[in-house]
Amino acid sequence: MTEPVQVTVLVVTWQGADLLADCLASLDAQTIRHELLVVDNASTDSTRELLATDFPTAQVLALDSNTRFAGGVAAALPRVHTPYVALLNNDAAADPHWLQRSVDVLDQHIDVAAVTARMLFWDDPSRLNNAGVLLVRGGYGADRGLDEPDGAPYDTPQEVFGFSGGAAVLRTDAVCDAGGMPAEFFLYYEDTDLAWRLRLAGWRIRYEPGAVVRHRHAASTDKRSAMFAFYNERNRLLMLLRCAPAGFAARQVARFCLTSASLVLRRAMRHQIPADPVFRLGLRLRVLAAVARLTPWALGQRRAVGRHLVVSRRAVAGEWLGR
Repeated sequence: MTEPVQVTVLVVTWQGADLLADCLASLDAQTIRHELLVVDNASTDSTRELLATDFPTAQVLALDSNTRFAGGVAAALPRVHTPYVALLNNDAAADPHWLQRSVDVLDQHIDVAAVTARMLFWDDPSRLNNAGVLLVRGGYGADRGLDEPDGAPYDTPQEVFGFSGGAAVLRTDAVCDAGGMPAEFFLYYEDTDLAWRLRLAGWRIRYEPGAVVRHRHAASTDKRSAMFAFYNERNRLLMLLRCAPAGFAARQVARFCLTSASLVLRRAMRHQIPADPVFRLGLRLRVLAAVARLTPWALGQRRAVGRHLVVSRRAVAGEWLGR
């Protein structure tokens, strides 16, 4: 008798036909059966033809507009009917044992909601891209192990604050019960936000070094761009408003405002200011306007999360913030 399929893999793509073939071929080589759902964010390149010709067994959810990663996952989750759901970036390729090793952890640890992979750089697999997500000072999410040599201490399984949406396997029910993926985030911080909500619901998150994925870092987004700076800062503040202790969230919003004001003064005094987009006053004002517009939504979500707290916001922040 055939074993039931336990996991559905979600791959969100937009204009990624040149990347997608390697990603999907690596899923064809996985050692356990799985369902594959490709979310196409209204691509106008050859994505549709590639899927129809080379990967005809893949399920495809074709969206009418580009909802980016957060929106793509949010749209796909209602179509997932397996106990586990896996996320894999379209610019990544998974080792054949990635799914099996991740599912084994979830099977063995009933209090774990997510297993994050050992992500290595595509062009230099001797160095780490991500070994889980850290929560650092200011409430920023950071890639654990970024650009460090592969090996100790990253060859040991351990608990981490969060998972990377680039390569992770999660419990479907836990994700849905925690509120799913926030489509409003569009891109960036949606995985850290979900990890925080899972922790507030009492779940743990594990890093599994045996679940290996190679990743073309920033192949589908430019982390030096104004778009990255905007969504990175906006979504960090929204995440804090949704998940962090109220006082901490308020202080970080105030600090962003004060830093923005100080840039005006520094420019007036003709001080040198870094050229990074995040230091542009116009961009920072757009961030503040967007946060102000979305604050009622964020606070409504905060109240919804608060009704189901298992671990206090203060306890999660105390254990993981700045660790």
